[in-house]
Amino acid sequence: MAAVRASVARAQLTLKEPPAAVGAKPGGTIAQLNLQFNPNSLQLRKSTEWRRTPSRMAGESALPEFVGSGPRELSLEVFLDATSKHDNSVEQAVEKLMKGCVPTPASLARKKPASPWVRFEWGSARTTSFDGVLSSLSVTYSLFDVDGKPLRATCSLSIEEASVDPPGQNPTSGARTARSTHTVVAGDSLPLLAWREYGDATAWRVIAEANGIDDPMALVPGAELVVPALGDVGGEEER
Repeated sequence: MAAVRASVARAQLTLKEPPAAVGAKPGGTIAQLNLQFNPNSLQLRKSTEWRRTPSRMAGESALPEFVGSGPRELSLEVFLDATSKHDNSVEQAVEKLMKGCVPTPASLARKKPASPWVRFEWGSARTTSFDGVLSSLSVTYSLFDVDGKPLRATCSLSIEEASVDPPGQNPTSGARTARSTHTVVAGDSLPLLAWREYGDATAWRVIAEANGIDDPMALVPGAELVVPALGDVGGEEER
């Protein structure tokens, strides 16, 4: 019996309404672009940040202290071809991509302008599939009809990660939506972290409760702290 050949997985780009609040999930789908041709290559980047404290007594450079990791950034090229289509134009697909670079009407109505969140999906790939925002987009038209309509285009775009997988429930505080996480470095304290995150050093108790910390000054370098969302902070202060 002849083996059945699996169908080719097609890549797609989905634009979704940006979250209405910090820590929330993206909203409904604004536009979806099913790619005619799968990319020839994908470039995935991720950076880490280190800090060194100069030492006058050290004969060599000081040991680096891990500060945190940057977001993933995916770069790819999308090839569009409308020579065999009835409308003979690639502009409709380009306009969908352009929507990813401007604030959505719903976010403008909330007076919190934000561009759509973008997700690239291709089969079962996981490392290249994440919620992000378009950090750059360039379009090169390479073929035109006699009336000037662009028939072919190459779109180069970069998607920067906008969220990370939630860390889940904290065993000491129960379920809590996390705004972010922070890796402790030497010299950190909860009042300092609260000032950086909320602009209010007195809000350190919210972070302490979320992580089961009794002494706000005794933090262990390398430990990862959950920093609650702004809504959680407001809820604590109202109690």
